Amino acid sequence: MRVLAEGKIEQLFGVLDRSTELIQKAKDQSYLDSLIETLGFIQSDDDEDPGLTEADIKKLTNIYAGFNPDEYTAETIRKGIQMAILKAIRIDKIQANYQITPDTIANVIGYIVSGIFHGKKELSLLDPAMGTGNLLTTIYHQLETSIGVTPTVSGIENDDAMFELAADSVELQKIHAELFHEDTIQNVLAPVVDAVVSDLPIGYYPIDANAKGFATHSESGHSYVHHLMIEFGMKHVKPGGFGFFLVPSQLFQTSEAKQLLKWMQGKIYLQGLLNLPKELFQNSAAQKAILILQNSGEGAKQVDPVMLGEFPSFKDQQAFTKFLTEIDDWEQNDLL
Repeated sequence: MRVLAEGKIEQLFGVLDRSTELIQKAKDQSYLDSLIETLGFIQSDDDEDPGLTEADIKKLTNIYAGFNPDEYTAETIRKGIQMAILKAIRIDKIQANYQITPDTIANVIGYIVSGIFHGKKELSLLDPAMGTGNLLTTIYHQLETSIGVTPTVSGIENDDAMFELAADSVELQKIHAELFHEDTIQNVLAPVVDAVVSDLPIGYYPIDANAKGFATHSESGHSYVHHLMIEFGMKHVKPGGFGFFLVPSQLFQTSEAKQLLKWMQGKIYLQGLLNLPKELFQNSAAQKAILILQNSGEGAKQVDPVMLGEFPSFKDQQAFTKFLTEIDDWEQNDLL
């Protein structure tokens, strides 16, 4: 079954890749822009494009001739698009903020979310920095499979290209999603949800005036965008709801962390901070962790003990499974 699924992913990637390369060469533009056009083409009945010759259009028609999106599962479509985006990042030498959350990490976050919300009949998710939507859609499918819930999902993204990729991806996967093409820090009117999930951008937010309305803004100079995003996210979580954020492991060890901790005091519970394996990152400074926060209200309380630790190597299946079991025990016996 797995070999069959992998074959379908390769098949879909082949269609996307051949079409993208043709458009890239014909228009002398980036692979990423050409991929966006490809995703638009395969969802449209309009086969005209003033930038392509009749011969190019005919070649594209031949590429798409055997393509029927109904023959692919939503998860296959997600993975096929992911492969094409990864090629775009490599070919176009795209900046770090375009990097996709790897499935290994997305699946771990999804596992934790599934454990905490096990037994729920309805669930709403928001990603305030959704990028190409890979993390959000990975967790969406995981929740459907593991706990039998089809969540309602929302996402926010400011970058034009990433937003278009996310919008095309969720449409092809037939996921009903509310997507906002806006700057999150300008206080988007996003829904209040059960859980926020996000692989946060790291660094400074350039527009100080927009950050002034946030309690986590820096007292001098630019503010950390990941601090602002955490605050925004938790403001859009229901009482007793959760935030699951991919953050720098050193989040609470910087001089700017005092603003973040001050804002959290009395209203946001730090329930867990789980470092990801060092082997996934180029150096210790780049290491990331899964931050688990919970809003006060609805019977929520500060858990004791807070779940702190570091995942063993994903290659050590026995140790990794043991650590997941420890998380399960903590969720059921301490957190919930």
